Amino acid sequence: MIDTSPTPLDDMPGDWRRALAVVAHPDDLEYGCAAAVAAWTDSGKEVVYALATRGEAGIDSLDPATCGPLREREQRASAEVVGVSTVEFMDHRDGIITYGLDLRRDIAAAIRRHRPELVITLNHRDTWGPAVGGAWNTPDHVAVGRATLDAAGDAGNRWIFPELTAQGLEPWNGVRWVAVAGSNTPTHAVDATEGLERSIRSLLCHRSYIEALTDQDPEEYCRTFLTAGARRAAERFGGRPAVAFEVFPR
Repeated sequence: MIDTSPTPLDDMPGDWRRALAVVAHPDDLEYGCAAAVAAWTDSGKEVVYALATRGEAGIDSLDPATCGPLREREQRASAEVVGVSTVEFMDHRDGIITYGLDLRRDIAAAIRRHRPELVITLNHRDTWGPAVGGAWNTPDHVAVGRATLDAAGDAGNRWIFPELTAQGLEPWNGVRWVAVAGSNTPTHAVDATEGLERSIRSLLCHRSYIEALTDQDPEEYCRTFLTAGARRAAERFGGRPAVAFEVFPR
């Protein structure tokens, strides 16, 4: 008989002290991996957030000049809930981020500045779920995810973006893993038992965006979404609610 049970997820590596999470928009981290961040900061690890945009094009009823600062404030409050005190914004334009040298340079600069052993990003593939029949991913997520994977190598090569060295950002070869949240093909997971409630509160901080997105009660919406994701990962993680990642060793 063929065994059709899902492949178990391994525990995420734990022998690191600093992580940098790089995503496109406010709320990207809260929609999937804030419970893991809470567990990491609880254990004394340092996590920094770097966002390519301020999410200024994310709410149809708000002009970008109003929306951007609002979503930045919500992101900072959201990060604080899970123990993250440093949140940076790169000022790329929401909705039209372009994969290329400028984006790679900005992410490489953040990696050199914060010198993480673990880099975290979001699904860089064309779809969420299966390649056939899955929901289409956004160009911003694809561009930032792919650029983050590339910039993890760029950051360690002094001859790529030498202008960063001239700015005092020395090469950093210490990235040991890039972990992709929301991947269609996860390999590892982090126990979300202790961090799940805080991840729900963290996502709730994005209330302006959530209220524009759905007519559901915001707390019910956040709890249902995040709990369902943790339960899906639990099926491959010994029954423990979890946040799943695809881990690329470096």
